[in-house]
Amino acid sequence: MTKEVNTRRVIQSVGTGLEVLTTVAAFSGPCSLSAIAQGAQLSPSQTHRYLGSLMSAGMVKQNGSAGLYELDAGAIRLGLAALSRLDVFANAETCIADMVERTRRTFLVTVMGAGGPTVVRWYPGSPPVITSLAIGGVLPLFRSATGLIFYALGDAAEMERQRKLHEMTDPSAVPVNLTDWRAEIEQTLVTTISGDLTPGLRAVACPVFDLQGRLPVVVTMLANGAFPPSDDTHAISVLQAGCRSLTESIGGKWPISRQAAKRS
Repeated sequence: MTKEVNTRRVIQSVGTGLEVLTTVAAFSGPCSLSAIAQGAQLSPSQTHRYLGSLMSAGMVKQNGSAGLYELDAGAIRLGLAALSRLDVFANAETCIADMVERTRRTFLVTVMGAGGPTVVRWYPGSPPVITSLAIGGVLPLFRSATGLIFYALGDAAEMERQRKLHEMTDPSAVPVNLTDWRAEIEQTLVTTISGDLTPGLRAVACPVFDLQGRLPVVVTMLANGAFPPSDDTHAISVLQAGCRSLTESIGGKWPISRQAAKRS
C-alpha cells in the first residue's frame, strides 16, 4: 500500500511539474515567480521548488539579477523534437473527417503550387459535390475562395508578383475590389464565393497557419443546392473552429486578434 501511495505522489508531482513548465512556456518572455505561481495555481513556495527541479533538468533558467524565469535549452530541444514529428496532412485527416461528419459537406485541402492553389486532398460529403475539380487540379488565384485566402494571407511578395503577372496576361481575372477582399479576409480569416467557377456551387475557404505564421494549406468547404444556405452560418463556424484546431495542432498560432479587432 505504501508503495502504491508513493507511486501516486510521484505521478502527481510529475503532472504538477509539467503544469509549471507549461505556464512558463505560455508567457511571451521572462516571467516572475508570482506570475508563474498564479498561472499554475500553486503557492509561491511550491512553485519555487518545482522551478528548482526544472532548472536542474535544464528545462527552465533564471535570468540575471531580476530573477525572472524562462525556458532553457532542454525545453526548446524538446519542443523542436515534437515539431519535427508534426505532419499537417496527417493531422488534417482526423480534423477534416470530424468537420465532414458535423456538416456533411465536401472539403478539400490545397497548397500553393507552381501553377497556383493546387488540390492535394479531397473529402467527399453526403451527398457528394459533383464538380470537375479533382486532386491535382489548380484553382484560379483571384476567382476562387481558396485563391483569395492565399492572396490575402500568403507570402506578400509572391502574391504581389502573381497579381502583376495576372494584370499583364489576363487583367480581367483580377477583381477591381481586390483591396477590399484582402482587408476583409485579414479581419475575418474566411471568404465565400458562390457560382463563380461552377453554377450553384458555394465555396468557403479558411487558412491554416504554421509555427512561422505561413500558410502551409488552405481548407475549403463546398456545398451545392442540396445544402440550404440557412445552414451556412453553422457550417462556416465548424470550418473556422476546425482550421484553428489544425493550426494549433501543428504548432501555429491562430490570429484571433484580427477577429476581435473587427468586433470592437
